[in-house]
Amino acid sequence: MAVYLMAVGMILLCSLCLSAVLLKWNELKYRKKGLPPGTMGWPVFGETTEFLRQGPNFMKNQRARYGSFFKSHILGCPTVVSMDPEINRYILMNEAKGIVPGYPQSMLDILGRCNIAAVHGSTHRYMRGALLSLVSPTMIKNQLLPKIDRFMRDHLCNWGGSVIDIQEQTKEASPDYEMALLSSLNQTIGFLSGSMRDSLKSEFFKLVLGTLSLPIDLPGTNYKQGLQARKKVVSILRKLMNERKASIDTDNRNDMLSYLTRSEENRQKLTDEEIIDLIITILYSGYETVSTTSMMAVKYLHDHPKALRILREEHMEIKGRKRPDDPIEWNHLKLMRFTRAVIYETSRLATIVNGVLRKTTHDIEINGFVIPRGWRIYVYTREMNYNSYMYPDPLAFNPWRWLDKKADLANNNMMFGGGSRLCPGKELGIAEISTFLHYFVTRYRWEEIGGDKLMKFPRVEAPHGLHIRVESSP
Repeated sequence: MAVYLMAVGMILLCSLCLSAVLLKWNELKYRKKGLPPGTMGWPVFGETTEFLRQGPNFMKNQRARYGSFFKSHILGCPTVVSMDPEINRYILMNEAKGIVPGYPQSMLDILGRCNIAAVHGSTHRYMRGALLSLVSPTMIKNQLLPKIDRFMRDHLCNWGGSVIDIQEQTKEASPDYEMALLSSLNQTIGFLSGSMRDSLKSEFFKLVLGTLSLPIDLPGTNYKQGLQARKKVVSILRKLMNERKASIDTDNRNDMLSYLTRSEENRQKLTDEEIIDLIITILYSGYETVSTTSMMAVKYLHDHPKALRILREEHMEIKGRKRPDDPIEWNHLKLMRFTRAVIYETSRLATIVNGVLRKTTHDIEINGFVIPRGWRIYVYTREMNYNSYMYPDPLAFNPWRWLDKKADLANNNMMFGGGSRLCPGKELGIAEISTFLHYFVTRYRWEEIGGDKLMKFPRVEAPHGLHIRVESSP
């Protein structure tokens, strides 16, 4: 027995010594003159596990130890984390000065090398131009909003007298439920047959999970499944593109894919690969932000009856200005001032986007430190949403703070990105959520059943759903 205990003790001691050596070796490997303070964690994995497990608490602890500008090793890369509003603004506004997009390998591989978040320079300019042409105010007004309205009317029918999972209805991969994805599919590629639509949906959700994983190319990993899902999604989109091109003279569809495949309207002359990656990017970005914001808006409005009352009054007034079957139109969106404030406040408080990643193209000096070529910079904007100087009583749900136009345009407001990377689909997303809220609050009353837990990192979600009892309005 004594020999066994000694053997176990020796194994534990050796393990501790090996761990200490590995940690020290990794620290020495990245000990370069001029780098900001911080820790690098384990070889290869760095501090990714702690970052994903602890989330915001990891960032707060590191900031308490090293300040608002520190080094780490997360998501497979040596990274400098910036939590300073002024530095963050500088980084986002100076992309051409040695700073380019630096998203994780998993996102690059699965969303495509031509996705707008990954490219830079002239490629980014013409890809952004193509995207802006698809989501311009004119396109929203004339083409997209009528589709959104028809979809939301149908999607929200027959909810009364039932218990529903609002997360499932807006976000998850349950048949005919995932509002944001179905709405986005309707806008981007139009009507699909049931089997093709179901196949595309199934693969798309695997694709989303793959982008949020480490790039470990082994069977069964989310990354591997994401890569396989991308191949299938690309195959479906390429088939649709070929069909549109073959019937270009008779194709009168007004979805985004048809718009891009018609050469006279594709002014940027995008290649097939660029068109496919652009469509995937639109589906990906719209799904995550619209679905989560819609779900959390329902949650916050339920918890704040005064805000719900004012929002409902705003929409009942709009409803009274039109006939029962008339759709929501552009001029109605302009009247939804409080609705817009609710969407902004929901985005701030829920923090759907935690930050953005950049990469250095050469050694660059920021804040008195030298960041080596090839390192990532994580512009961590999450804590800015809870800055008490910018947002008094920051943990309170207070849409009224956004009714002051200055709050919307504040220099430090980076919820929708900044500089040349300001979210091009912002107004389209607001139009979708506003239309959803219009039909939801004018048709129904609801109450939470209770007991559902919310997680806000790395994604905002309710692990067991967010269940509400819905009744039709009198």
